[in-house]
Amino acid sequence: MSTEAANISIFGFAIATLLHAIFAVLLLRDARFHTQQRERDFAFVGAVLASFAWSAAALADALLPYLATRHVAMALDWLRYGCWLLFLVVLVRPATARSLPAHLGDLPAAARRLGPLAWSTGVLWLAGAGLLAAYVFSSSGLEAARLQRLWLLSALGMPVLGLVLVEQLFRNLPENLRWNAKPACLGFATVFLFDLYHYSMAVLFGGFDPDAGHVRGLVHALALPLIFVASRRRIDWIGRLQVSRTAVFYSASLLLAGAYLLFVAALGYAVRALGGDWGRAMQLALVSGAAIFGLVLLLSGSIRARVRVFVGKHFFSYRYDYREQWLRFTNMLSSPTDTQDFGVLAVRGLADMLESPGGGLWTRNAAHTAFSQTARWNLAAAQTVEPADADLPQYLQRSGWIVDLDEYRHTPQRYRALILPPWLLQLPTAWLVVPLIVHEDLLGFVLLARPRAPVQMNWETRDLVKTASRQAASFLAQMQATEALLELRKFESFNRMSAFVVHDLKNIVTQLSLMLKNAERLRANPEFQQDMLLTVQSSLEKMRRLMLQLREGATPPGTAAGVDLAPLLLRLQAMASDRGRTLELRQESSLATRGLEERLERVLGHLVHNALDATEQGGEVWVAARRQSGQVVVEVGDTGVGMTEEFVQNRLFRPFTSTKGAGMGIGTHESLQYIRELGGRIDVQSQLGKGTVMRVELPLFNAHDLESEPAALRARTVA
Repeated sequence: MSTEAANISIFGFAIATLLHAIFAVLLLRDARFHTQQRERDFAFVGAVLASFAWSAAALADALLPYLATRHVAMALDWLRYGCWLLFLVVLVRPATARSLPAHLGDLPAAARRLGPLAWSTGVLWLAGAGLLAAYVFSSSGLEAARLQRLWLLSALGMPVLGLVLVEQLFRNLPENLRWNAKPACLGFATVFLFDLYHYSMAVLFGGFDPDAGHVRGLVHALALPLIFVASRRRIDWIGRLQVSRTAVFYSASLLLAGAYLLFVAALGYAVRALGGDWGRAMQLALVSGAAIFGLVLLLSGSIRARVRVFVGKHFFSYRYDYREQWLRFTNMLSSPTDTQDFGVLAVRGLADMLESPGGGLWTRNAAHTAFSQTARWNLAAAQTVEPADADLPQYLQRSGWIVDLDEYRHTPQRYRALILPPWLLQLPTAWLVVPLIVHEDLLGFVLLARPRAPVQMNWETRDLVKTASRQAASFLAQMQATEALLELRKFESFNRMSAFVVHDLKNIVTQLSLMLKNAERLRANPEFQQDMLLTVQSSLEKMRRLMLQLREGATPPGTAAGVDLAPLLLRLQAMASDRGRTLELRQESSLATRGLEERLERVLGHLVHNALDATEQGGEVWVAARRQSGQVVVEVGDTGVGMTEEFVQNRLFRPFTSTKGAGMGIGTHESLQYIRELGGRIDVQSQLGKGTVMRVELPLFNAHDLESEPAALRARTVA
């Protein structure tokens, strides 16, 4: 070693020794320690003291480089690593004392609280300590070289584990405490990253990098002030950490991946060292095969499920993160497009909670007589139908219990003489039967397949699944009610449209009856015969249109177009004349509006019919049409019996309400609906004994546009 390198090494370890000594004294004199969590404080102070001892030993080795001083420095370095990792484990571990088996109650309290994460770290540290001791006391040079290589592999895992713990420490701190802990996390990350490089170079090349060894003390000295600043900012940042299950899951996955890679590297190194000439070829084949096997494990749902079960069972007092489970389940249920899609999502939501790979949904039929499979996910289709009065549905509705088929096969007496159907017991993958109950009413049940990893059906799991199943049942009931409401609305629309059609048929029947009445005295009149044929032909065409409307929907066929009001009003006048009445027309020239001429004539004709019915012979009935403020105003007035204000305001336009004894109360309602469709409105002025004026406002259609409109388009709108 050159003089410059030796001076750098001595200077670095001297600074590290001085800083660790000052830091240890300040911590021991700080009154804020030893007051909250003694275990955490002792681990922190112990790590600082161990670091002081290591830096002092390394300084002595730099000043007096002997084999003994080097071995002491290596041993204290390993002790320092163990103390710092113990401190980080104490920070990131959840409370696991209650999750340990009862037979461990005689262990010391500190040991019980460490949990599986601390035990895993301890095993790795003890293995490395044993290898280091064997290396120090080995007598054979060849044996010492092999032991050193094995110890370097275990030493490489220590900074990897430290980086994982630091990452989890920072990720799971609350936002208000991250500012306090950020310097410490940066300091730890600096130390572990440098040591990761230091040990990885030693593993790859069979010895430490001299340059990295010379500056190692200086790097550790530079990182220590960051940890000191964090401890001065706010001491309670290390006592308020909450670790999520997702974070622990990924940490466990990273640890497993790291252990797997270390194992593969060690195995490959051994094959190369012992294989002679073919060692390198076998090493490459082994690494390639291990990489493929690792990818298979990484993509395996079963492995992920087992890791989740292990984390929930050993790292937490409660197995499930209820907030995460509830948000995920609710989001899944909130995204279906129809009832069948919802069934699949409900099955998937319950299956994901229990790591089940599939399941099926059985729902009750419309007659409430049987249950059949209506949705499935990764489960074979089943044609079996379970009657509603069978033992299984009756038991599920009566008890609301979740049926564990494995438990049923071993101890059927727990289910009070329940007799399961043969088709269910014959399914090899069937595991749980989860009832879907709303207000003590069984809507269906979900059959879940056996999970990827063993799941214990304890009280916590049953309560979670039972609560989730009730939420799924509520969503299912809501979907079924929505579908029923849509069907009722379709029937309501059909009934309303049927009422309109019946009303129009009544008018056609009235017209034909009047024609037959006149035929008895005018049957020999050729003009009457010609008019009768035209009337029958027109009535037949109208009835065909009504049948088409009844079959295809509420909207009559045809395209809205310009409608000239003059011929329409003349036809209404002729209709009144056929009834032996007089209809007075007061209209401006060239008035047109947009719509279907047949429907518009039917609407205005209904108003004229009502006016004629409400006015006795000798009374006055008129129709006035004019322009006003860019609109067409059509007034149908009479001097008849009139209506009360209360009837006009509350009942006139309601369906099935009429002042006429033989009326259906549909025509006025239909008139209002169509006028509104055209963008118009109807106003009513009426007084008892004085008459009524119905004022219809419609959009104005320019006469020039009417003349330029194609004749074929206008012809489609004429009855």
